[in-house]
Amino acid sequence: MAVQRSVSLLSSVTVFLLLSLCVFAEGRVKGFRKFSEGQDPECITGGVCEELWFTQKLDHFNGADSRQWKQRYFVNKAFSRPEGPVFLMIGGEGPANPAWMQNGSWLKYAEKLGALCFMLEHRFYGKSRPTSDLSTGNLRFLSSRQALADLAHFLSITAETRGLGDRKWVAFGGSYPGSLAAWFRLKYPHLIHGSVATSAPIHATVNFPEYLEVVRRSLASENADCPKIVEEASNTLVKLLKDPKTYDNITKDFNLCSKLQIQTEMDSAYFLETLAGNFMDVVQYNEDNRGFEGVTGTNITIKVLCEAMSDSSLGDPYQRYAALARFMMETFSVKCLDVSFNSYLKEMTNASWEGPASTDSPDQPFSGFPLKYHVQQCADFFNVSADQLAEAVAETNEYYGGYNIRSSRIVLPNGSIDPWHALGVTQDISPDLPAVFIKGTAHCANMYPARSQDLPQLALARDYVFLFLQKWLNQ
Repeated sequence: MAVQRSVSLLSSVTVFLLLSLCVFAEGRVKGFRKFSEGQDPECITGGVCEELWFTQKLDHFNGADSRQWKQRYFVNKAFSRPEGPVFLMIGGEGPANPAWMQNGSWLKYAEKLGALCFMLEHRFYGKSRPTSDLSTGNLRFLSSRQALADLAHFLSITAETRGLGDRKWVAFGGSYPGSLAAWFRLKYPHLIHGSVATSAPIHATVNFPEYLEVVRRSLASENADCPKIVEEASNTLVKLLKDPKTYDNITKDFNLCSKLQIQTEMDSAYFLETLAGNFMDVVQYNEDNRGFEGVTGTNITIKVLCEAMSDSSLGDPYQRYAALARFMMETFSVKCLDVSFNSYLKEMTNASWEGPASTDSPDQPFSGFPLKYHVQQCADFFNVSADQLAEAVAETNEYYGGYNIRSSRIVLPNGSIDPWHALGVTQDISPDLPAVFIKGTAHCANMYPARSQDLPQLALARDYVFLFLQKWLNQ
């Protein structure tokens, strides 16, 4: 889903989000997609796209704070039967897209099971703005605990006012919202009957080397030489960045908005991460059926990346890397590439609502933006130290259980190509906490509408999830 860049990293200051988003976040768009100006998704048809508003509490854990705000939600009554369940799609780190009220596997399940469907937008994203601005002081209200309490309050009041008290509720979510779906069932079992937690990272960590290791393996699955060529190109660029005499050529090669200036390690790290982000973004969503959301660049796959990096007619590996970057810029309508870390810093510390990822592992093809680069952003943006970050991550796992989550009626699908599966559940924990590990598929693949070219195992995974829903709703 589309992402508000002005919020994605700002949320890192809250200690109970899945991960410190300063370190690595699904919600932070990688590669050149982040430079595309996102707009709030528009309705394709009426009815299910109608914006509705729920009066929500600002701070669920402070009885002395009576402040309230309006949270956006959507409803689809098309398949609802009096005896059917209620489905709740959890919004994540971006505007709630009403396209999900018309498409997606969850609506196929709703049609079969007679479900009433709601989608609730996450606080601080889209039009759900609890505070006057995005100052660090206000962002203390952006946390997974507050988000879960939002869901619980919404469910309780909606069930009461709409006469849904006897209906069984099922939570759906993908990626960070998938984590919320699992944790909603974990922390509020009296409210939520079951959850489908797709591509859900449930273990928090500061250093996540597995992400780029999966990227490397995914590239190698297409062409064994592909990650080696990428690594050669990346290493060449790292060397060039140490020589200011090369900056004019680099500026031209990558169509930078202004002459390259490398004054600190943060400058070079930001540039290198931005380029590497193209590969992360493509691998993470490889061949996912996201076109219905209005997403650009879905035609760019791992195959396309590796073909470009293997094309000797484009020059040596470095030149291919640059040519691929220019192609990605054209795809996302990026006129020139702004790789100034200072510009990025100003953007990320802009508290106005209107204001505008490598880790330490040798087993991946990128270099030049180590863990300390990400951790430093937490300090630069929000004065959060490395020790505070580590403490918050440990506290998150202590609160939710990490890999040792213990609950029931939660199904956890993951794709083998998705780098985030390394922080998720890929083997059954118990009969009531089953994993669905889908070989050859990427991030949240089972949530998207079915199509003829889907892998057989993806179609089976969707059916498998439905069988669990059918079984649990009879319990």
